[in-house]
Amino acid sequence: MKLWGGRFSKNTASLVDAFNASIEFDQKLYRQDIQGSIAHAKMLGKQGIISSSEAELIIENLKAIRREIETGKIEFKIELEDIHMNIEKILTDRIGDTGKKLHTARSRNDQVAVGIRLYVKESIIEINELLEALLKTFVSISEENIDTVLPGYTHLQRAQPVTFAYHIMAYFQMFSRDMDRLKDCYKRTDYLPLGSGALAGTTYETDRDFLAKELDFSNICENAMDAVSDRDFIIEFTSCASILMMHLSRFCEELILWSSSEFDFIEMDDAYSTGSSIMPQKKNPDLAELIRGKTGRVYGNLFNILTLMKSLPLAYNKDMQEDKPPLFDTVETLKSSIAIFIEMIQTMKIKQDNMYHAAKTGFLNATDAADYLVLKGIPFRECHEIIGKIVLYCIENHKTIEDLPLDKLKQFSNKFQEDIYEKISIRSCIEAKKSSGSTSHNSVISMIESAKKKLKID
Repeated sequence: MKLWGGRFSKNTASLVDAFNASIEFDQKLYRQDIQGSIAHAKMLGKQGIISSSEAELIIENLKAIRREIETGKIEFKIELEDIHMNIEKILTDRIGDTGKKLHTARSRNDQVAVGIRLYVKESIIEINELLEALLKTFVSISEENIDTVLPGYTHLQRAQPVTFAYHIMAYFQMFSRDMDRLKDCYKRTDYLPLGSGALAGTTYETDRDFLAKELDFSNICENAMDAVSDRDFIIEFTSCASILMMHLSRFCEELILWSSSEFDFIEMDDAYSTGSSIMPQKKNPDLAELIRGKTGRVYGNLFNILTLMKSLPLAYNKDMQEDKPPLFDTVETLKSSIAIFIEMIQTMKIKQDNMYHAAKTGFLNATDAADYLVLKGIPFRECHEIIGKIVLYCIENHKTIEDLPLDKLKQFSNKFQEDIYEKISIRSCIEAKKSSGSTSHNSVISMIESAKKKLKID
């Protein structure tokens, strides 16, 4: 008979058992479930709701069950529906009526809610540890490439020269925001739902402050109905994860482009590349492509949970059982994607010469040439038109701006002097940037120092 089977005169059909069960996926929460049950048993004993000896017996056996699960000695049963009922049944089979007392003053609703919140909190900590390692990798790569020149792009067209360090530090900002978002999400996850009962609280003199301290929650859910039916923290976490995966996907797209023959800015390490089954010469950036592809998977998980919750009346509904597969998948996808991405960029070869030569073509110094004329007293819009005509002339004659002799430049404007050539050199274009947050050497050094301060790197 089911643990809830008292008011039923028939057993559930076998097809219903299979359809209704969640043990196939929620067994992942065994550790959090036992952690919550141990705290609950301590509280029941402390409050005199059960005796101290009964609480100790329950706790001792829950710890033993946890060890046996971790060593593969326990097989879960689908007819017991979920991890919570499986563990409770194992406990009652071992210690009889005392085990049946564990569920006093709680419901599966708050039991599930506390387990998921514990899981999300732990996952955020683990993911942020990976993000910290990624951010440190960005700092290391940037320090090694302070003066590595790279074409900066808009519309995937070469725009202005920048440094590779500057480009990498742009990604540092993205992933730094991801870390901050997850920390903020943690704050809203850090509310204890245990002690809420099914939806209306409990008649027992419980101590939820004690439970919060035992389970390391900073706050207590104020409304029991909200506590058991809230999944905002999962939606928020999956939203943060989606943004993070989007950032990974953007960087992966650049790595894929840069490793192509058309760009040839980097080369992936052999250990993080694959070949072709038919073309012997191929070296494919498959890991970067997979991360890019898995981004859509995480997006799908977000829409899954949003759709799941969109029409649910208060309080708990069985639909909410389906929150776990997309949550678990998001966590595992995120952790594996960040971990492989770190190793992939740590081992890639950066082709500095190719980057520099690419920055010298495509008229990336055109804006600086216009700025040169501005300093000679010409309004910027006129300067823009003058340099545009010079660029057109160069395109038609297969030349660069710096290839043109001074007398030719003077045909476009008599303001040009010999110093123009120094002003539009690639290095000068980079170093001339004076605004805060620019690509100049000192500005990038400042960014790196700020990053080290955030990461507490000496």
